[in-house]
Amino acid sequence: EMQLVESGGGLVQAGGSLRLSCTASGFTSEDYAIGWFRRAPGKKREDIACIKVKDHQVYDSDFFKSRFTISADKAKRTVYLQMSELKAEDTAAYYCAGALVGGCWAFDYQGQGTQVTVSS
Repeated sequence: EMQLVESGGGLVQAGGSLRLSCTASGFTSEDYAIGWFRRAPGKKREDIACIKVKDHQVYDSDFFKSRFTISADKAKRTVYLQMSELKAEDTAAYYCAGALVGGCWAFDYQGQGTQVTVSS
């Protein structure tokens, strides 16, 4: 089983940056995938990016890739989402999700979420 804990959310001014972290635990496999998605009130879920930690293969959305970058630190079992040029419409709850089998987007586990609020 995989446990995921997000951190790094908060309040930031438009144009600023934030780095979210997602630390995984509860398993021993080195072959797993973690992704990020977000949910804003009244809007559907938006998938941002996913990374296969073993080989750092990234799957990311064209919509976000110019401003958001996913990366992983294998030793720390932590995946990061670096967000830059933040806009008010980026305000949302950001979640990381993980998969031990199936690879990116076949998530079986999810963190509790971290709130990002961008003030204009």
